[in-house]
Amino acid sequence: MKNILDIISAVPLFEGLPDEQLHEIKKIAVSRRFGKGETIFSEGDPGDGFYVIAEGHVKIYKVSSEGKEQILHIFGIGEPFGEVPVFTGQPFPANAEAIAKSLLLFFPRADFVELITGNPSLALNMLAVLSMRLRQFTVQIENLSLKEVPGRLASYLIYLAGEQDREDSVRLNISKNQLASLLGTIPETLSRIFSKMTDMKLIEVEGRTIRLLDRSGLVSLADHGKNHTAS
Repeated sequence: MKNILDIISAVPLFEGLPDEQLHEIKKIAVSRRFGKGETIFSEGDPGDGFYVIAEGHVKIYKVSSEGKEQILHIFGIGEPFGEVPVFTGQPFPANAEAIAKSLLLFFPRADFVELITGNPSLALNMLAVLSMRLRQFTVQIENLSLKEVPGRLASYLIYLAGEQDREDSVRLNISKNQLASLLGTIPETLSRIFSKMTDMKLIEVEGRTIRLLDRSGLVSLADHGKNHTAS
């Protein structure tokens, strides 16, 4: 594992900050380990700070009154989460759970606000991260409300390819059950769509590796809900 200072310096939230400020941030960071399936915080818990992932993956999710889970985000190494309460002082608006063995850096709210007060660059970086999160939520809401599940899946595969900087294949870092929740569907429906997209020669599935055989067809499916190249 990288040392804490290396992890902090690689986080977009702290990008461009001078070494002395990175050292100040390191001083308030608290290392916390979580096992797979362990709850990090629950909706309604006091928003007493935020986290950055040093190792592992974390899902952010809501649960309906009927007990149905909707995953909002899956975060990986270097990504912050739970940062909104740092500014609002409100409770956490969703649940967080480690979906793999994880090492997190926790930044207490009071200490971090004190750092921001004397550091405009850090405040601007935080604003940029929050703006990006708002854009992600906007896209997710659009996908869930305006697109059928095949279009949502195509959009996610294209997004994942960009995140992984790959053109012709992606690697799922979550289970298909978790992916179904993220896309607002059920595993059985997702399996049928994977099979149909495979039959259409859009993708090829090999375990958690998905080859993107027809990228333009996937883009068309994501944009219009259908594959214009298919007969």
